[in-house]
Amino acid sequence: MSNAHFGQLLSEDDILNTLGRYFPMRRHQGVLLSRGDDCALLAPDRALAVSSDLFLQDVHFRMEYATAEEIGHKALACNISDLAACGTRPLAFTLNLGLPSSVEAGWLNEFFGGMGSLASRYNITLVGGDLSRTDRLQVSITVFGEVVGEGGFLSRGGSMPGDVIFVVGTLGLARVGLQVMEKDGREAMRAWPKACKALLVPEPRVDAGLMLARAGMNSRPPALMDVSDGLARDLPRLLGLSGEESVRASEGPGFGAELLIPAGLLHREVVDWCRQNGRNPVHEAILGGDEYALLGSCAPDMLPALHAAIPEFWEIGVVTDTGVIYCNNERIDGLKGFDHFAVQQQGA
Repeated sequence: MSNAHFGQLLSEDDILNTLGRYFPMRRHQGVLLSRGDDCALLAPDRALAVSSDLFLQDVHFRMEYATAEEIGHKALACNISDLAACGTRPLAFTLNLGLPSSVEAGWLNEFFGGMGSLASRYNITLVGGDLSRTDRLQVSITVFGEVVGEGGFLSRGGSMPGDVIFVVGTLGLARVGLQVMEKDGREAMRAWPKACKALLVPEPRVDAGLMLARAGMNSRPPALMDVSDGLARDLPRLLGLSGEESVRASEGPGFGAELLIPAGLLHREVVDWCRQNGRNPVHEAILGGDEYALLGSCAPDMLPALHAAIPEFWEIGVVTDTGVIYCNNERIDGLKGFDHFAVQQQGA
């Protein structure tokens, strides 16, 4: 089904009935009362992690080349990724949906189908939300996750000089997907299937996050976050080198990093696209957002267990005490990832 424009939107009751087919009311451990009342009632066994995100047309996605199913999947996947980045188990979510008059029941079926399929896979329950008419499609989701055990919540803080910096997932692939789909739309999927898939249907790394949380219960916990704005912007956040996180400024230069990212470790589509377009593949990997890979640091003695337990776990460098980030012996101060308030178009 085409994802561009449809007829008149149905009534609010029709929308709720459509939603109900993909998110049935069912009993769920930790959810005492689901949607349908003025509030839901959650009673998790352990501490509750909460995160919220906006997902906006022409900022985070384009309806010209993303299907309704892909938009529904990605809207929830980005939020579940925040739970994964803290090592928490998905529990429940709310959905606020602003719908333009150009969408109708067929589009909504696909949208809720993509979101509902991902929700079922991670056993995360829809417990409420709101609907409104808007000029463009707007999605706002709040997710709730359970901390797996005492000390099981992972934060961005805690890196120390000598720690190994690691990534779980890919770097630069979604950035290539954005470049080719902005140029050629869905036709780009023929030549760049993995890159387009990385952009349109990212997979949250829930299992990896839970494994990292468990690993941290018996030793110093890893520092962890997800890569949504690009390594160039997110690594300084992990190390406390940007914005209000520069808490070490009065105590010395702060933490830095020595990264080693050979082009040969990047996905073939990243390397091939860069070769065809005169780009540096390592720079593209550093700049690329929308990956939803996990980025973290840990003590070196944790590496054997993490390599054995977590697919796509790879080391990319070491934490230093210099306050400067180098990649392949080059300072990366001049490389900036995605910034909503500096870029006017959708970007990865």
